[in-house]
Amino acid sequence: MMFAKVKFLSYLILISVIPTFLIWLPFFLRLKSVWGIPLPQEGMAVVVANYDGPLFLVVAKTFYNIERITQDFSFPLPSEYYAAHFPLFPILIKAFALIAGFPYSMLFVTVASSFLAIYFFQKFIKDYVTENNSLWMTFIFAIFPARWLVVRSVGSAEPLFVAGVLASVYYFKKEKYLLSGFWGVIAAITKSPGILLFLSFLLTILLPEFKKLATSPIKNWLRSFNVKKLLPIFLIPLSVFAVFILYKMKFGDFFAYFRSGDNIHLFFPPFQIFNYSATWVGTFWLEEIIFVYLFGILGIFRMLAKERLKKPGDSAIIFTILFFISTLFVSHRDLVRYSLPIVPFLLMAYSDVLVKKEFKIALVFLIIPIYLFSLTFISQNVMPIGNWSPFL
Repeated sequence: MMFAKVKFLSYLILISVIPTFLIWLPFFLRLKSVWGIPLPQEGMAVVVANYDGPLFLVVAKTFYNIERITQDFSFPLPSEYYAAHFPLFPILIKAFALIAGFPYSMLFVTVASSFLAIYFFQKFIKDYVTENNSLWMTFIFAIFPARWLVVRSVGSAEPLFVAGVLASVYYFKKEKYLLSGFWGVIAAITKSPGILLFLSFLLTILLPEFKKLATSPIKNWLRSFNVKKLLPIFLIPLSVFAVFILYKMKFGDFFAYFRSGDNIHLFFPPFQIFNYSATWVGTFWLEEIIFVYLFGILGIFRMLAKERLKKPGDSAIIFTILFFISTLFVSHRDLVRYSLPIVPFLLMAYSDVLVKKEFKIALVFLIIPIYLFSLTFISQNVMPIGNWSPFL
């Protein structure tokens, strides 16, 4: 039994690490081109310098110290800009920097977080597919969509955030509320949308209770409602409050996150992403955004139709709905990256299609385009850094 578990864990490690290693290899070898695509010749510095890795390195080196930010780093950004980069990812970078140095510590934390995300995805998905298919679904999640493969191959907080979201939802569904609260905190102090977990869990709890509340006195309802076991999920908003307290100490402003410049890309009315003149859009080539919305909406309906999700108040579907609604207000060309936290749940929604032979053939065909897209994106999504010494 132990050998089988170790063997299965080894498979997950390989599924997680090999795609990233293959992405790194051309940069590490300083290949001039791959498949005719020209590559920069700065080696792994290209991977480290990908947005927003260097900005997290600034936080890891300074921990929001305004004086050090302005003196040691030359990015033309106000110090409050770094309030948009929540502290857990930089803290982990600093924790491992003694062993590997800051740049490679950042890559290590990203790779380790990616494994955690893949591990919890496998635990989550095996409740919906057979054990053999769960490994196949996990392989899909390791490389698809291609934007996910990119973010888990450069310095990025997304893998840690996705791992926290997956683990928190998984344990909440298992009614292990302490573990759910713990991983919800991990998500919430990694990226600000983690607060949606708390709202999702609150709705999950309250929606089934509305009928009871309509037919029984509120005193009886409160007596029957076990509040204590659900207290751990309140750690999620408390952790966000703690981050804002930290910002009060560092920036002198409790609401520094909301004044961090153009980091918050939510605009009203929805669909502002089609405003080609918006700062973070800058193009009219946007038709694929419609397909992102389409797969999101269809995925939600498929989730609702699945047998296990027919009971009211399922945390996975509620989180997916809330997060999807929030993406409708995102005005940023990189909408797929903003949608990554709900990708695991949408993969579950389409799982009956994804395990079929036809999709397996299609994915084999797509592996090369996914790889080439990843190399191209990483080679071009680089922050200009003239002096590396402050980052080392």
